[in-house]
Amino acid sequence: MLNVSTFLQLLKESFRDLLPIVLVIMFFQLAIIQSVPENWLSTAIGLSIVGVGLAVFLLGLEVGIFPVGEGLASDFAHKGSTMWIVIFGFMIGFGTTVAEPALIVIAQKAAAISSGRIDATTLRMVVAFSVGFAIVLGVWRIIKGHPIHYYIISGYVMVVAATAFAPREIVGLAYDLGGVTTSTVTVPLVAALGIGLASTIKGRNPVLDGFGLIAFASLTPMIFVQFYGIAVYEFFEPEVHLALPLAELTQEVAANNAQHFDFNIIDILKGLVGVIMDVLPILAVILFFQYIIIKKPIENLKNVIIGFGLVIIGLDAFIVGLEMGLFSVGETMAFELTRYDNNFIIYSFGFLIGFSTTMAEPSLTAIAKKAKEISDGKINDFVLRIFVALGVAIGIALGSYRIVVGGEIVYYIMAGYLFVIVLTFMAPKYIIPIAYDSGGVTTSTVTVPLVAALGLGLATNIEGRDPLIDGFGLIAFASLFPMLTVMLYGLIADKMGIKGEHEKEQMHINELRHALEDVQNMGLSTITVDGTDKTHSYVMPFSAVHVIVPKAKAELALQAAKKAGARGVTIMEAHGMGLSQLDNFYNRLNEASTDANLMFITQTKNVDKIIKEVITELDIAGDGQGLTFSYPVSHIKGLRLKLDDL
Repeated sequence: MLNVSTFLQLLKESFRDLLPIVLVIMFFQLAIIQSVPENWLSTAIGLSIVGVGLAVFLLGLEVGIFPVGEGLASDFAHKGSTMWIVIFGFMIGFGTTVAEPALIVIAQKAAAISSGRIDATTLRMVVAFSVGFAIVLGVWRIIKGHPIHYYIISGYVMVVAATAFAPREIVGLAYDLGGVTTSTVTVPLVAALGIGLASTIKGRNPVLDGFGLIAFASLTPMIFVQFYGIAVYEFFEPEVHLALPLAELTQEVAANNAQHFDFNIIDILKGLVGVIMDVLPILAVILFFQYIIIKKPIENLKNVIIGFGLVIIGLDAFIVGLEMGLFSVGETMAFELTRYDNNFIIYSFGFLIGFSTTMAEPSLTAIAKKAKEISDGKINDFVLRIFVALGVAIGIALGSYRIVVGGEIVYYIMAGYLFVIVLTFMAPKYIIPIAYDSGGVTTSTVTVPLVAALGLGLATNIEGRDPLIDGFGLIAFASLFPMLTVMLYGLIADKMGIKGEHEKEQMHINELRHALEDVQNMGLSTITVDGTDKTHSYVMPFSAVHVIVPKAKAELALQAAKKAGARGVTIMEAHGMGLSQLDNFYNRLNEASTDANLMFITQTKNVDKIIKEVITELDIAGDGQGLTFSYPVSHIKGLRLKLDDL
């Protein structure tokens, strides 16, 4: 919804999410590296721009992209044309991935490190085609209503099978590319497409069937890129490229990162044009299908245009802020930390930077909010992001450990997949598609550059490591472990009995229904309000309290009961006999009554107070004489109480 209060709330959440990144960077910069960055003012300004840009971006998603994506999915479903839905899914997947900035960066680094054997453009085309194919497969699953875990587990088997034949130089890169294919803009649109289809098609559940498209888009690139690697390394001779030695290349990258961000209008405009070019393919596909295929105007066109504009402005501001505030500091730190002789510092930095950057990831924030919305509040968006961030943190720390000590990445990934499969059959069904999608939304605008820099920096500076074989793979770890932690979140939430808002409301209705049935079984209590002629029926438990004492103490018992809340009494004569008198009770049957039986009909909540007050005043439990007891009563009619008592 487009209003100031919504934007201010998003702005507050954005700066809250950036705080962990600031704390991590400050701690390692001041406590470990022990130096103050020269460009600290630029960093502070950049962080402010990041916070504002993130809020603007998320507002644009809510206003423009989510409504359009869900509306298109609904129109396609009503149109009943499976072919056009499939074509739309492929074009969205291919068109948005081929221009993904994170993919371009990784492809260029892979081409440079492999001395030209891997072609950056061809690699991008392979990945983009695999994502288009993934969206088609995911849409087909939603239409047919197949359980997602059969597809995902089959995909894992294919990934492992391809790994057995793929050259070592391509495996880590292939795993990483599974995590960088889902962009900041693509993720919300693809999620909206899946949720919209699942909400419209009869018999589909938005939570169980709507999520999962992002998981497919993260899985298929691993398979396609490994087959590309087999073709390149087995059947084609490499082209000879003159390149800087790897050490010089890394030093040059670090030097460039250490420079100040050149804040000028030309660079800002170039960045804005770049963001527009990234968003244009999405917009073109949407307009083509909306007006040419569906032949229906976009509802609330003005809001949609404003929403897309906000997305472009927010994303551009976000990227500019990152370049000013974090990338120069973060990547330089990743390079500097590899020079220390303390591996624990590296693991700690990997863990903390993974957690903090994931908490600030725009795609994850958008998906978490949507998960909360369609799960009726059963999934808490902030808690979900905490568990995803923990998964990324553990993954990057473990991936850093693998690079430091050495070891084949495939064994780590296979073990992780095995745990994912086991948890898939243990976790609640509603969390599984969201867990699979979490692996794809964690490695995007914020995380990829920092994580890639850390991995390549470690592999470059640790003796015996090959950057092409060992440097890639951290992103794969960052994509794998959130699946495990999110499924654990589902198990914990299920164990704690957390319910959605609708479930809570239904439980309340059921409780009222049971209470009404109980009342009908035991009868309502009808009360007359003292001082009026009105009577009311209440669902209120009543009890009878009897106090049997010598007549001489009856007045004292009455005063004690009144003090404790009794509002009326029935006084009956009584005659009691002790244990010794029962031996010869025939001679005592006709004796005059010596005791008083005081019966108080009162609300059950007052029983303890009345009995406690009576036995204290009359010392019934000690040396005093008397007896008191109570029991529940029902079907009260004719009782008169003060309004205050009710």
